[in-house]
Amino acid sequence: MALTHLLANQEGVVARRQVLECELTSAFVRQRLRSWDWVAACPGVYVTHTGPPTERQRQWIAVLWAMPAALSHESAILAASSSTASGPIHVVVDARRRLSSRPGVVVHYSRHLAERALMHTHPPRVRPEHAVLDVAGRARTDFDAVACLSGAVQARATTADRLLAALASRQRTSRRDFLERVLFDVRDGTCSVLEHCYLRDVERAHGLPASVRQTPTGVGRRGFRDVEYPDWRLIVELDGRAHHDTARARDSDLERDLDAIAYGRKRTIRLGWGADGRPPLPHRGRHRLE
Repeated sequence: MALTHLLANQEGVVARRQVLECELTSAFVRQRLRSWDWVAACPGVYVTHTGPPTERQRQWIAVLWAMPAALSHESAILAASSSTASGPIHVVVDARRRLSSRPGVVVHYSRHLAERALMHTHPPRVRPEHAVLDVAGRARTDFDAVACLSGAVQARATTADRLLAALASRQRTSRRDFLERVLFDVRDGTCSVLEHCYLRDVERAHGLPASVRQTPTGVGRRGFRDVEYPDWRLIVELDGRAHHDTARARDSDLERDLDAIAYGRKRTIRLGWGADGRPPLPHRGRHRLE
């Protein structure tokens, strides 16, 4: 039955117009509602159970309420990675339409819905590159924008090159020049906000030699170095909270540092957010890497 297939694909959520397109009647819908087989999630959209909707069902409810529509911004990113989060559902519709507001749904308008949305996905969503750029462009701070870009690439939701291509295709994007510079850095190996801050506020600001990023350890335990200065046999590891905030992770980090000095005769400096924000020491003459 067409309706059964539709409900299976849409996590048990269906719109009234879809039911009628399956050659069923309004009486069929009323009977389902009277028997509590279905519950109205919002006008014209139904869920096939009486409990609270799941996150994926909330996405479907929002998309079907606004249809034709697609998930956008944070909601599109979460849907692409099968992640869940509380908060409003973001959807985008054609710029020529105007929808009334609905609690828990944020509606965006775009003249590029057809070219930027993947309408065949379940549920329909904006392409990852454009969703990430939308979020980064409207981020509250530059820090949040960097976190969005580097996080998307690190999670393999997209690549820096795809984001750069999407950015070039857009006529209007907030923070365009800043986002482009950050994406070039991400493409060259800057994989986190802390790494970007080090590149901008330490390496470039103080005229240090250009480093090499994400180099394989080469000796001892396998892994990748955040920053390395091969000519000075110096490694800089930039430890944000992710993957570094447990005793086991800390021991693993220290073992890699021992491998570097024992087998590669390379010194390792580890920096975290505290060191990044610490005021500089009094100037005591020129310093250089030796």
